[in-house]
Amino acid sequence: MRRTAALGSAGTLIAGTLIAGALAAPAATAETRHGGWAEARGVQIAAERAAAKGVDWADCPADWGLAKPIQCGFVTVPLDYARPDGKQITLAVDRIGHTGTAGERQGALLYNPGGPGGSGLRFPTRVTNKNPLWANVAKAYDFVGFDPRGVGRSTPISCADPQEFVKAPKADPVPDSEADKRAQRKLAREYAEGCGERSGWMLSHMTTPNTARDLDVIRAALGESKLNFLGVSYGTYLGAVYATLFPGKVRRMVVDSVVNPSREKIWYEANLDQNVAFEMRWNDWKDWVARNHATYGIGDTPAKVEAEWQKLRAAAKKAPIGGVVGPAELGGFFQGAPYYDSSWAPVARVWRDYRAGNTQALVDAAGPDMSDIAGNIRSENGNAVYNAVECADAKWPTNWRTWDRDNTRLHRDYPFLTWSNAWLNLPCATWQGKQHTPVDVRSKKGLPGVLIVQAERDAATPVEGAYELQRRLKGSGLILEKDAGSHGVTGITNSCVNEKVDAYLLRGELDRRTVECAPHPVPKP
Repeated sequence: MRRTAALGSAGTLIAGTLIAGALAAPAATAETRHGGWAEARGVQIAAERAAAKGVDWADCPADWGLAKPIQCGFVTVPLDYARPDGKQITLAVDRIGHTGTAGERQGALLYNPGGPGGSGLRFPTRVTNKNPLWANVAKAYDFVGFDPRGVGRSTPISCADPQEFVKAPKADPVPDSEADKRAQRKLAREYAEGCGERSGWMLSHMTTPNTARDLDVIRAALGESKLNFLGVSYGTYLGAVYATLFPGKVRRMVVDSVVNPSREKIWYEANLDQNVAFEMRWNDWKDWVARNHATYGIGDTPAKVEAEWQKLRAAAKKAPIGGVVGPAELGGFFQGAPYYDSSWAPVARVWRDYRAGNTQALVDAAGPDMSDIAGNIRSENGNAVYNAVECADAKWPTNWRTWDRDNTRLHRDYPFLTWSNAWLNLPCATWQGKQHTPVDVRSKKGLPGVLIVQAERDAATPVEGAYELQRRLKGSGLILEKDAGSHGVTGITNSCVNEKVDAYLLRGELDRRTVECAPHPVPKP
């Protein structure tokens, strides 16, 4: 799942067209059981329309930053699948053709990077940038990216003015008093109200099941009879929901860094679990910084590194660094270290340079860039979609005492992320759209084996989620990268993992058990 440090557009409606002839009522399927007859019929109608229309591929708009030979287009889907002839929204898609021979082609591979709120449109650049990890798979598959409903180049949502949203500094997420908590609660309520005011017409429909239905319509528009899918982080939950609703439509599915799909975990409990896992990985990074004291000079023990971190937070709270970097901004930047091994050295280097007197290094890394209007729009939109999906997917506690009790308890032992995570999600307590019941993710008849990939010490999606999904999707296989914690394992060079992912996608080879891989190398300072 995506994390963002701060709390804080409406889309264009495209008229739909009717296809000739009435569709028969769909047979009783997983989709009808989980979504209802109306939604099942709606996705059938939308998919048949999309299959007939296809995608009008063209060179990508210049401001998308996607050069030839990548092509772009749009797919039209219903806002509400129970009303397929009602309001329509558009989904931005892009693709690059497979690089192998015609005989090597195995179809299109669709990708979701997570979030909720992440854009998948950069996926085809793995081919144009000649990413060696994906060279073999690219011979067999067209790489297809898309912006999910509400995101970016698709019909977008918004909850706040982007420039105001990113403006710094924000209040310290860790409250010192009840007054601090009341102030944060007020901000969360106002943010939820802003979502309702700016994007209320979409909020009740910003669910993972609807995005899974969108995925099936995209599949049909591409002319594919079955789906090949790679989902990372939140994309694993999207994949799991798709597999539950459309088991017979799955061909190959890789889910990497797994959200716990239990209905009891989506989403309130999942975020509480995340706080514990982030603390573990934060401790891993502090240990690494201490072991590399000769390079960074921050502290030669994890305890000393933590003490310096608390000093830095206190200084930023007293007077925002460079006038723009307060504790909230620091938290947003330093979160990169628990998230990704690739951030270990860059974060430590910025901290070292700041301590040596280079204040601008920290301001550039952690502060907002008010001149980056396009980037700020993306940031606000991503945060809006994150909240919209998580708030709509499930019913959240509405009693502040529940939030206060749980986060106060967790903060005592897991202080790095807990309160900032609470404020990020608190708009769900006063959400303006309908909150649904999560899908009961389970294997259904016709679902082939799914490949699950997970790092044992992942902070954003704790390892228990991978075990839970493996239990629920019978016949799935799990590749576990032991003693590692970087989020997004399929993007890391580890021959044990990389070769097994290739074997599954290219030849359908799947070890239907847990296979352990040694960790990739620890970053060098």
